[in-house]
Amino acid sequence: MLNIEFDCPLNGKTVVITRAQEKQSEAHDLFKAIGAKVLDLPALVIGPPDDWSPLDGALTQLDNFHWIIFSSLNGVNAVEERLKREGKTLAIRSNHIKIAAVGRKTAIGLKELGADPNFVPPKFVADSLIEHFPVSGLGLNILMPRVQTGGRTLLAEAFREAGSNVVEVAAYESCCPKDMPNETAKAFLRKEIDAIVFTSGKTAAHTAQLMSNRFGIDWKKNLDGINLISIGPQTSLSCEKYFSRVDKEADPHDLDGLINACINSFL
Repeated sequence: MLNIEFDCPLNGKTVVITRAQEKQSEAHDLFKAIGAKVLDLPALVIGPPDDWSPLDGALTQLDNFHWIIFSSLNGVNAVEERLKREGKTLAIRSNHIKIAAVGRKTAIGLKELGADPNFVPPKFVADSLIEHFPVSGLGLNILMPRVQTGGRTLLAEAFREAGSNVVEVAAYESCCPKDMPNETAKAFLRKEIDAIVFTSGKTAAHTAQLMSNRFGIDWKKNLDGINLISIGPQTSLSCEKYFSRVDKEADPHDLDGLINACINSFL
C-alpha cells in the first residue's frame, strides 16, 4: 500500500508517464489522485510478431510442457487469443501444466482469465522468480512466450543451466511510436515537467528515441531539472544507458513503489 503522509503529495507537480500507446495507464489515474498533473508519453506500440507459427506450434504441443512462464501481460493476452482460435483457454488446461507470472499486472491478468498463476515471485522481477522457483528445473519442459526483440534472456538461460528444456517463442512485438504528443513536447520546451516515470527498459529506450527525433542532437538538455523514476533494476540500467542517470528506483518494483519513489524524489 502507498505510504502517503498527506492527501496530495504531488500537488503542483507535473509528471510524465511512459506507457503503451494502446491503453490508458493505471498509473495515470493514481498519480492524478494524489495531486499531480499528468502528461502521457506513449512509448510502446504493441503489435503481433512477424510470424505466429512458432507460438502456434508450441501451443499445439501445450500438453508436453510442465510450466508456462509469463513475464508480461502482453504475453498472456497473446497466448489467450491464439488459444481461443482453437476453442481453448489458459483457464482450462491439463492439470500438470503450471503457470508462473513475473509482475503484479501479469498475475492479475491471469486471474481475470480464470487462470490463477501457481507461482508469483515475492519480488516482481525475473531474478526473484529464478531464486524462489518452487521446484528444481531439472527435466522440466518450459514454455516462455515473450517479446520478439529486445527482451532479456536471463530467465531462459538460468533454467537451461538448471537442466530445463526451454522453448522461447515470440508472442508479440513492441516498437517505438512515430512521435510524442504535442502537449507533452510543449511541456518539455516550457520546462514545466517535474518527473518522468518509466515502467520498463523499452519505455526508457523509446523515450530517448522520441526526444531525439523531436528535439534534435541536444535533446538531453530538455531533461535538466526533471527527476527520472524507474520501476526496477533493469529499467534503471536503461535509464543509465540512455539518460546517464536515474534519480529514484521503486521498491517494491510495482506501481505503489513507483509512486512512492516519485514522491520521495522531491523530499
